[in-house]
Amino acid sequence: MRYSSTRLLISLLFSSYQLQSHAAGFALFEQGASGLGNAYAGASAVAEDASTIFFNPAGMTYLEGRQIVGALHLIKTNGDFDNRNSQPAGSRPFGNEGGEIGSLAAIPNFYYKQDISDQLKVGLGIGTPFGLKTEYDKNWSGRFQAIKSELKTVNINPSLAWKLNDQWSLGFGVSAMWAQAELTSAVNLGAAESSINNKGKDWGFGYNLGAIYQVTPDTRLGLAFRSKVEQHLKGDARSPFTGLNGIPGRTLNTDITADLTLPETLSFSSFSRLDDRWDLLADVTWTRWSQFKSLSIVRDNGTNSIIGTTQEHWNNTLRYSIGANYRYTDRLKLRTGVAYDEEAIDNNHRTPRIPGNDRIWLSFGASWQYSPQTTFDVGYAHLFIKDARIHDDQTALVPSRGLVDGKYDGSADILSMQFTHQF
Repeated sequence: MRYSSTRLLISLLFSSYQLQSHAAGFALFEQGASGLGNAYAGASAVAEDASTIFFNPAGMTYLEGRQIVGALHLIKTNGDFDNRNSQPAGSRPFGNEGGEIGSLAAIPNFYYKQDISDQLKVGLGIGTPFGLKTEYDKNWSGRFQAIKSELKTVNINPSLAWKLNDQWSLGFGVSAMWAQAELTSAVNLGAAESSINNKGKDWGFGYNLGAIYQVTPDTRLGLAFRSKVEQHLKGDARSPFTGLNGIPGRTLNTDITADLTLPETLSFSSFSRLDDRWDLLADVTWTRWSQFKSLSIVRDNGTNSIIGTTQEHWNNTLRYSIGANYRYTDRLKLRTGVAYDEEAIDNNHRTPRIPGNDRIWLSFGASWQYSPQTTFDVGYAHLFIKDARIHDDQTALVPSRGLVDGKYDGSADILSMQFTHQF
């Protein structure tokens, strides 16, 4: 039964869910529902359940026996483009503003943890740490720059934790991450237009490290690092336009490659039990987005010629969060939290593919101890996303892709549910 449940979860994660990134860049913080109510404040120190496998594997030393965690996140994003001074691509019709670019997503997580000894713990986490989907109307004004941009990932993360003494715990994990990217756009042929679909996938590998220091019986600090994962995507480009098929260096129908580096993160968290009722949690997370400078799609047909390059020039980001728990009764815990999440993209380098901006999280949640072995968690967050200005001028290219000039309005709502069972 356990094998069948895990296989079902992996199938769900690999399925065609729709999502739009709502942490910085295209990272997804939704790796457990118990932390959502605190806006993931204290995530690498709280060690409340087996979802600590993702946030800080050292936290497994605070859990006894065998435990499974299953979580589901429903994410509704809202967004639209407000045109200001956009210009058409050459003589092609201008088009509309792209329509609603938000979507509804359902993202699951699964964790399993067990003891090897009193000091040694092992666990397995399966989740989706990165993801993106932005899709415009096919006839919108910026269609030669982007129509659909989608990234899917699945991360399989076995982990090990060791309790050195009453103060120190260490954790280590490895990641096998599957990634699939799809980029589509219109193609300007001068007197007419066509389209192109670029799609590729790959497996990449990384690791994560963590440590927790118990400062006092009521306060602990957590430090967690996740390595970068390099993806060498391979796939194909397909276009209805076949007029260049006989020219290997210019064809739009060919095998392709693209390199994508998913960035490393470093998190520092604190958790303090203030009294019998209140907990205080805090977190700062750094993400190294600065290595994402461009994305080039290269023909894999012996020519190594470039189909297209998108300049990115992203910046490193910081995410700050603070939260609190209130034990209303012995069985009911209430949560709240706020976070400020910096965007990796500045106004000078924003593109229609990832038009994100800084955001503020406002979160609430509750945990109900149904029985000594079983707990249910629910969390809700609203994300206030700052309007994003864009001026992406590609009129000078041959053929022209036009100018996208205006601003994006956006927001997101997240509802998460979690089941935790102790054996």
